[in-house]
Amino acid sequence: MQSVNRIPDQTQAPVPDLSIVIVSWNVRDLLAACLDSIHIAAISSAGLTVEVIVVDSASHDGTLDMLNMRYPWVQRLPQTENVGFTVGNNIGLIAARGRYLMLLNPDTEVIGDALAQMVAYLDEHPAVGMVGPHTLNTDGSTQSSKRRFPTVQTAVFESTWLQKFAPRGLLDRYYTVDIPADATAEVDWMQGSALMIRRAAYTQVGGLDTHFVMFSEEVDWCKRVKAAGWHIVYVGSTRIIHHGGKSTDQVTARKHIHFQQSKLYYFRKHHGALIANGLRLFLLISYFQQAIMESLKVAIGYKRFMRHERRQRVGVYWQVIRALVSG
Repeated sequence: MQSVNRIPDQTQAPVPDLSIVIVSWNVRDLLAACLDSIHIAAISSAGLTVEVIVVDSASHDGTLDMLNMRYPWVQRLPQTENVGFTVGNNIGLIAARGRYLMLLNPDTEVIGDALAQMVAYLDEHPAVGMVGPHTLNTDGSTQSSKRRFPTVQTAVFESTWLQKFAPRGLLDRYYTVDIPADATAEVDWMQGSALMIRRAAYTQVGGLDTHFVMFSEEVDWCKRVKAAGWHIVYVGSTRIIHHGGKSTDQVTARKHIHFQQSKLYYFRKHHGALIANGLRLFLLISYFQQAIMESLKVAIGYKRFMRHERRQRVGVYWQVIRALVSG
């Protein structure tokens, strides 16, 4: 499909307004929907020039064949192995030429003029280094994507078995419940499924920290952007659908391991070894307790129809425990 003066030929000299980097692994059909939505958004936004870079992490589902046949305007950077989210995005960012750079998950779809709106906002607000959109779930409901930076208390409760016992105000503040979904407001960070950064900010702070394989890398990136003096803004008038977690769903145990290891690395990096080690001990105790409880339920036949699922959980918990102990 020929671009209509909106998605430039990569060999042309003019610098595009926006470079979109997509790291993809075995999500061919979702990637196609994402690329189609970008093409429509670019064509319908007068004057906006966009380049799209797909870093394929050694997919084996025909992704590259599809890109070659249907999307000749996409710059393809195929890898010989699954390089992961952070390394893949950095590869794409280095290749990008745009005034603004955007990380976009392959399981997203751009709605309307979201890209043009975010570019315009950055054009109009030179002190803003990064923006993110109002993100929707597949069913059209709002997906929680804006945050304040996590505290130690947040880390103890959020995404652990204690979350249901957390003080309401603690997590409400973390999830920015006080900021309406349609508002435009300064925040601390936004999820990495759709993040647009000013080139000057990227040049100043660099790319993603590759110590994060997946999870928490966007928190760290945003923290460095804010530390460098830039503002980060959630633009609630924009819309992007995020179908969510389709690549990580393929590796459930690794997903748990990376999530917790990334959390520990983030806190070691920004809060020190003492706090990180205390958090590691808490997580070890928490996962050990869950493994024992699920094993007991299997042993006594509690809700037999869930036996297979419980055994799978126990296996995942022990893998996480071993990973936390070893590193």
